[in-house]
Amino acid sequence: MTVQAEETDRAAFVQDWEQWRAQHEKALADPHGFLAITSLNWLDATPTRFPDAPGAWSSTADGVVVELSDDEELTLDGEVLRGRHDFGVIEERGSLFPSSGDAVIEVAKRGGYDIIRPRHPENALRLAYTGTPAYAPDPRWAVTGRYLPFDAPRPTTVGAAVEGLQHIYDAPGQVEFELDGATHRLTAFNGRNPGSLSVLLTDATSGVTTYAANRTLSIDAPDAEGKVLIDFNRAANLPCAYTDLATCPLPPAENRLPIAIEAGEKTPTAPKEANRSVPAEEAARP
Repeated sequence: MTVQAEETDRAAFVQDWEQWRAQHEKALADPHGFLAITSLNWLDATPTRFPDAPGAWSSTADGVVVELSDDEELTLDGEVLRGRHDFGVIEERGSLFPSSGDAVIEVAKRGGYDIIRPRHPENALRLAYTGTPAYAPDPRWAVTGRYLPFDAPRPTTVGAAVEGLQHIYDAPGQVEFELDGATHRLTAFNGRNPGSLSVLLTDATSGVTTYAANRTLSIDAPDAEGKVLIDFNRAANLPCAYTDLATCPLPPAENRLPIAIEAGEKTPTAPKEANRSVPAEEAARP
């Protein structure tokens, strides 16, 4: 390959990364994204009001219930909700987003607990956000690896950013790759798109230049031969890097790499928003 061709390929690589990063930043700063969350509230059987959401909320055997006063309402999928409304049982890692004025009230289940997380566009954390630092993109960190499927998905328990909470994911397999002559394997979970994969990881930069607890990396579906592109330039922070009002999963032990991955997003420069919630295990006590 000629020098000119190499420069052209590198320029295209950088441009593609810049487009991905612009979309990623846009999603993060969305009016109802994670930076807009104002509280994390763990529900129990007692109807409870919160200062940043209408209604009294509770968790029952039949699911999440809200009791709205006469001057309160929510809107969900075009339907106006008044009085008592039963959202039903929400599946693990599922969410509903009824709106209240310019805010949305996320109704979700995390680690087996029902929660609500109000999201207000005027939240100071969102308004103050100016972007996340990142390493300059480098093709060296885009490596070809191999997908190693398990005979059957393996339930994998991981910790969470919230004390007392655990997540369980089905891991369909691992991805294997080489860097600097050494072979590494990472347990992979299912990604958002069919066949795609998602990896949680830390490395020797974690707690130094990158966020200490975790980063996440999306990987496109393996090709017919099982090959995958593992582009560490797209290693991204999870919401818990920005706010304590997130329930992000932590990497499984085998995904704590001993090498320094000097690629992808770095530790956010802005201070994290203070947590207004309590540990999950404490919230669940009768």
